[in-house]
Amino acid sequence: MAAERRAFLLALAAVLLWSTVATAFKITLTYLSPLQMVAAASVVSFLFLLTVILVQQRQQEIIPELRKHLRYYLALGLLNPLVYYLVLFQAYTLLPASQAQPLNYTWAIALTLMAAVFLGQKIRKRDWIACVLGYLGVLVIATRGDILGLNFTSVAGVGWALLSTFLWAGYWILNTRHQSEPVLTLLLCFGISLPFSLAASWYWTDWSGIPWQGWAAVTYVGLFEMGLTFVLWLKAMKLTQNTAKISNLIFISPFISLVLLAVIIGETIYPATVIGLVLIISGLVIQQWRRRTRVAGEG
Repeated sequence: MAAERRAFLLALAAVLLWSTVATAFKITLTYLSPLQMVAAASVVSFLFLLTVILVQQRQQEIIPELRKHLRYYLALGLLNPLVYYLVLFQAYTLLPASQAQPLNYTWAIALTLMAAVFLGQKIRKRDWIACVLGYLGVLVIATRGDILGLNFTSVAGVGWALLSTFLWAGYWILNTRHQSEPVLTLLLCFGISLPFSLAASWYWTDWSGIPWQGWAAVTYVGLFEMGLTFVLWLKAMKLTQNTAKISNLIFISPFISLVLLAVIIGETIYPATVIGLVLIISGLVIQQWRRRTRVAGEG
């Protein structure tokens, strides 16, 4: 019971921190460009993950793992964090965060479609239902409920947001072909992408004049988007005997995020956004219900 309680608290902490990320993205983008944001946040994430590896005394694994799978990590690192976050932050630049964040939750649906194409996995009836509900939710959010008029807030913004979901799904598909320790994998991905993001941001952007608020905001993003929060979530998954119960916590994150966006940066939360988000989450729940029920029974 003590382990389960600790797992629940760790997972809840991770979910609450992830709930703040959309707000942090929007604040950071007022000071930095998407390219600068990727570069600076990647440095923070890399340093944090390296610290974790050093504390675990596993630093001797870094170079052999990289040498053994150099081309794999090069492809993976360029995909995530470099390209994925560039695309995601561009979506946040063009859309209100209250729209961009729910759209990003359709990545699990994108994963189903890509797994069918690249891994030959069968798409079940419940997967098709999830697709219909999920992308109907996207349409409701993107048009603010004006589905018949197709009056999009930003067609380009919606396109970037949806592209980010397929990039993220592609990252996880590549991960299925290589089973290595997650923190080490993430460290190598961030490390191998750093020379590219830093060089590109140095060449194409101007780093002068960024106030301390911008540095504080991007540090927060780097730490809590894929740094500390990721480690907390992994620890919770290792401690629990009921992964379904813990995983269900993730569904409260987008709703908390909408509240924070309204309170902290004053974004208007349209009823259509909430309705669309409910449709997306409903599709995800339907898609995962049978597997979650089976796992829960085994726990």
